[in-house]
Amino acid sequence: MSFYRALFLPKTIFPHHKAMINFVPQLQKMARSLFLITLFFFSPFLSSFSQTNSAEKYTISGYVTEESTGEFLIGANVYLVENKKGATTNVYGFYSITVEKGDYTLAFSFIGYRDTTMAIKLDKDLRINISMLDISTTVKEVVVNAEGSEKNIKGTQMGTFNIDIDNIKKLPAFMGEVDILKMIQLLPGVSSAGEGNAGFYVRGGGPDQNLILLDEAVVYNASHLFGFFSVFNADAIKDVQLIKGGMPAQYGGRLSSVLDINMKEGNNKKFNVDGGIGIISSRLTIQGPIKKDTSSFIISARRTYIDVLAKPFIPKSKPGRNSGYYFYDLNTKINYRLSDKDRLFVSGYFGRDVFDFSSNKTEFKSSIIWGNATACLRWNHLFNDKLFMNTSAIFSDYKFEFGALQDQFEFKLFSGIRDWNGKVDFSYFPNTKHNIKFGGNYVYHTFTPSGASAKSGEVEFDLGEIVKLYAHDAAIYFNDDYAITDLFAISAGVRYSYFAHIGPFDRYVKDNFGNITDTIFYKHGDKIKDYTGLEPRASFRYTLNENSSIKGGYTQNYQYIHLASLSAISLPTDVWFPSTEIVKPQFSTQYALGYFRNFKNGTYESSIEVYYKDMRNLIEYKEGSQPEDGVKDNPDNSFTFGKGYSYGAEFFLKKALGKFNGWIGYTLAWTERQFEDLNKGKVFPAKYDRRHDVSVVLTYDLNERWSFSTIFIYATGNAGTVPIGRYMYEGYIVNEYGERNSYRLAAYHRLDLSATYTPDRSKKIAKKKKKLEAKYLKKGKDISTIEIPKRWAKNYESNWNFSVFNAYNRMNPYYIYFDTEGDFASGSMTVKAYQVSLFPVLPSVTWNFKF
Repeated sequence: MSFYRALFLPKTIFPHHKAMINFVPQLQKMARSLFLITLFFFSPFLSSFSQTNSAEKYTISGYVTEESTGEFLIGANVYLVENKKGATTNVYGFYSITVEKGDYTLAFSFIGYRDTTMAIKLDKDLRINISMLDISTTVKEVVVNAEGSEKNIKGTQMGTFNIDIDNIKKLPAFMGEVDILKMIQLLPGVSSAGEGNAGFYVRGGGPDQNLILLDEAVVYNASHLFGFFSVFNADAIKDVQLIKGGMPAQYGGRLSSVLDINMKEGNNKKFNVDGGIGIISSRLTIQGPIKKDTSSFIISARRTYIDVLAKPFIPKSKPGRNSGYYFYDLNTKINYRLSDKDRLFVSGYFGRDVFDFSSNKTEFKSSIIWGNATACLRWNHLFNDKLFMNTSAIFSDYKFEFGALQDQFEFKLFSGIRDWNGKVDFSYFPNTKHNIKFGGNYVYHTFTPSGASAKSGEVEFDLGEIVKLYAHDAAIYFNDDYAITDLFAISAGVRYSYFAHIGPFDRYVKDNFGNITDTIFYKHGDKIKDYTGLEPRASFRYTLNENSSIKGGYTQNYQYIHLASLSAISLPTDVWFPSTEIVKPQFSTQYALGYFRNFKNGTYESSIEVYYKDMRNLIEYKEGSQPEDGVKDNPDNSFTFGKGYSYGAEFFLKKALGKFNGWIGYTLAWTERQFEDLNKGKVFPAKYDRRHDVSVVLTYDLNERWSFSTIFIYATGNAGTVPIGRYMYEGYIVNEYGERNSYRLAAYHRLDLSATYTPDRSKKIAKKKKKLEAKYLKKGKDISTIEIPKRWAKNYESNWNFSVFNAYNRMNPYYIYFDTEGDFASGSMTVKAYQVSLFPVLPSVTWNFKF
């Protein structure tokens, strides 16, 4: 049982550790179940570990870092030239290779870095740490790379993309703000929620079905400015990975995808300052060593100044003169290398959106504040050359609050979710055929799905107690990436999850007329309802030849927390809600099959993937329900439940190398929903169902100073519900609506352009030197004695990014509304539809700097 005790950090890190103690028996049951599952599914694979041949075997292991900063390189290829056996580095830059005794050439490669090779004599275990030199100024790569063209063919994982942060900054930016989530939406199988929205939908899943992680901490609302920007400051981000084709067993809790984002560790070689100044915001990042080559830090901040810039142009007579809006982010991280076997990381994020309105004509005031806070403490430990462990203590928090004040009446509405999370993950590398991961995690959730308070002067109104819900959420997993032969490999895993809704909680019992007839009281820590889920995952790769392969995948997922939304887009007012005795866990099964092929020595990569996804226990608000309906009632009484299906095909072609690169993605998809209480029980298209979705991303590096890029998007219009008729009832005009989501908005398409100019500093330095020589000659001094000031040689870089959003001024529909003209009684009334569009052509300029 010692392993399972190690699955959780000490109980003192949790604020409700008594509730956790009550959960331990369930954990022991989970451990026994996983042990039996592991023996059943993986005994054929585990038996191979004991099958040793007569040849002696030794292990090469170590860390791969970047030479200039000391940052770990994620996904670097490490292999032996003679037999092509090797590994890729994990998220902490660690690798391990076990092979027979002999003389080898060890090679290290990573796109954008100079290849490194060395001759080794393997007659004992070796620890080889390597720093790779960045040559991205001469080797151009594509914005998205799936860990190199070889990985595209030989990797077992489907639908996995890595986003290159440096190259994203060359692409057109909306109002000068580089946005990671908007780049995600350009990939096949990923669609946007609509104009000006940071939410994204993967293979027909909702926005709550995407697991978004920032240094392992869950980010529950990833958008600023009501969805127009994401919360991720690109200056603080090191690596972004999207998994949409079936997640490995170490990930769970969501049905559709994983967006795993890692922050930079900070430069442990020297101090750096970089940032940018745009038309609506500015950024500043400071990083450097605390102790050179041992520890480092990074602090990155961003703030908009829309409120500051706009205020002077608003007339004093306008009601919104004293109103304002801004958002800000703060990312920070510290790491310390205790030894070659132990490392500590402490990271955090804090961001807020602040909107306030104050009328200068009345006493009305309102404010909306929302945002995320995360913190993570991680400890890496290397037990030996084959066993790597990462232990984490994580805090996540999301809050939303709306407040209004008029005269003496004050009203507040708020919601949120808070997590305390402990987890441990092991990576075991027994030989070059197996890459094993196993571990577990525990989360204590506190949900505030709806809360309200009101008072007038000193008089407070009774709106009931603030509704809070509590839950245990735990899982243990095992996954093996197993190369059975050189041609055939599988990645097979299983995840066993447990979720329990616990007290304190009051359940209101209602009669058929909605009247409360009784109340069931649950005490602190009482189990109200629990669920377990077995989640097998498997994918395979069969190599047809060195340039092509076939891959397939099967995944089952449970999702125990839900996002309830009233709108067609993701907004801060959406509320997170746990599974209860009324709300069942969401469940999905996904099948995927793909063909992958590279051309011209990996210069071009292509793939075709088809998928089918079945979803159960989906959640929606009942017709006419509102979030505040949960006041003095159970919020889950406002929900209805149904099922969904999604299927389609994704086509992807990219050019990975050269001055001209980019990709084209096309998705053909169907997404349907069926709820017994909605649309008379008939099947209807989901609000984000899109038949066709095309993205074209192109970049051209003209020379060392100029690079150009363009983005073109075309997508079928969103589905919506509109009135199909009107009639008069008791003196009022009543709308008669058609079937749910039976109307299609006009197609969405847009062209963005961008140019990045990097000044040549060598010419400026030469000009300064020439002026200095002229001064020396004028004074009769010997120019050979000139000493160039050290500040001239400082590593200072800057560039200008010029972007045009919506270059041909397409008026894309944001929403439509209907208005009437004439008189109904006389029969002269007509109904007209009006389209609301958000963004015309928008130019922007950003100055980026680094020194």
